[in-house]
Amino acid sequence: MKKVTWTPEDMPALDDKIVVITGANSGLGLESARLMAARGAQIIMACRSQEKASAAKQDILDQVPDAKLDIMALDLASQKSIQLFAARFKQSYPRLDILMNNAGLMAPPLSHTEDGFEMQFGTNHLGHFALTGLLLDHLEKADAPRIITVSSVAHNVGNIYFDNLNAEKRYSRWFFYGQSKLANLVFARDLHRRLKAAGSKIQSFAVHPGYSDTNLQSTSGVNIFNRFFAQPQHMGCYPSLYAATSDEVRSGEYYGPNGHFELGGYPAKARVRKRAQKARLSQKLWKVSEEMTGVAYLSGL
Repeated sequence: MKKVTWTPEDMPALDDKIVVITGANSGLGLESARLMAARGAQIIMACRSQEKASAAKQDILDQVPDAKLDIMALDLASQKSIQLFAARFKQSYPRLDILMNNAGLMAPPLSHTEDGFEMQFGTNHLGHFALTGLLLDHLEKADAPRIITVSSVAHNVGNIYFDNLNAEKRYSRWFFYGQSKLANLVFARDLHRRLKAAGSKIQSFAVHPGYSDTNLQSTSGVNIFNRFFAQPQHMGCYPSLYAATSDEVRSGEYYGPNGHFELGGYPAKARVRKRAQKARLSQKLWKVSEEMTGVAYLSGL
């Protein structure tokens, strides 16, 4: 009988894989790091807080004593930090097999990145846009490279405020969170189209965790609902691991939980809002992202 649900037990051996996970010190990133390390992957924990990353590394080692873990400093709210991370990674590793764009902020009070970007758009989208572009050549060196970008069901309420990207005029923390998650989804799908057109072997996926019980909600004030509505934290990372390792997935697709309203369940294709499919939106977002970050992708993309 064909199995109808996918779990991390279905992951293949990952002994030869080099994996970068942003925000691997907590939440879904930590769970992904733990489970992929247990399959033998070399995990680079790309984290802003080295203290928290060290504690998370020990937490993984307590359960997976032979885990191959490397902590590398990365602040996605700083373009300088992103450039330094990419340079250091390339000096330390011969290739990159899997890039998991996982880290993110949810609905904090208005603040800005080191470069003056609204914090959520600057971190969740622009940070990962720049990181991916800077690591693209190292991904090309892998046999079957994959990029996984974590979006959210909140993309459904998002719009891209091109006339107010840095919240100069107004700010709503939830609408700006939705904007950043819509940008994540649009970016992942547009990256797939551009890579395919350029004849690249790199695959790009978008995923979302549904509503999972993580510490991400601590900045948003919604963690009070976790006890009643959220699925366990470990299940929230299933779509990411599914996209990163399964032979069933297809580049350019969007994956999330298969339960009611995609809030919980096992990995399956997720619904993409019509706005996220508009070519004009994706082209404009790409152009603006290159201009804001100063990161121009390989010629042909």
